[in-house]
Amino acid sequence: MGWLDALLGRSKPVKPDLDALFALPSAAVTLQAATGFAPTGLGSVCFRPAEGGAFATLQKDIGELLGDVEVERSQDAYGYTWLLVRRTPDDLSALVTDLHGVNSSLEAAGFGPSLLCSLVSFADEAGRGLAIVYLYKQGTFYPFAPLSGERRDNALELQVRGALAGELRVESDLSRWFPVWGAPGI
Repeated sequence: MGWLDALLGRSKPVKPDLDALFALPSAAVTLQAATGFAPTGLGSVCFRPAEGGAFATLQKDIGELLGDVEVERSQDAYGYTWLLVRRTPDDLSALVTDLHGVNSSLEAAGFGPSLLCSLVSFADEAGRGLAIVYLYKQGTFYPFAPLSGERRDNALELQVRGALAGELRVESDLSRWFPVWGAPGI
């Protein structure tokens, strides 16, 4: 970044640290102790699909990489592709490894700018859902607690932020805590 960029208020974007996902299993222990939310075994990756043979080959390679792991592909109303990965709830480390593999494959093939987010789902005994979302462009995490009728449980999100602040790099700008309504796995 040059002095002109600094003068004009431009900043260098944070380079995504895909390895940050590996902090989720230990953060999940803290989350469960503080709030009662436990992993559901569901996680997903969201990206903007690209056209062409290279992307089709990459999707096939991702399927081969994950092997016999159950993966569902869907598209949301905004045209983004979601890959939902299913594992047993007690195997969060394997789920995170699978999500990291998908992300790394997309990034290595030059589709890194197409990555939007990854999320891992949690639930409490009352059946409330929660997702810990990783934003690629920011290199940060944030909680998303949906309620019925496209409302959010803001109090729970702030409670989770407080519980995970020492475990994960939590996004400090609340305006970047984007709702991911209808995301697979929540």
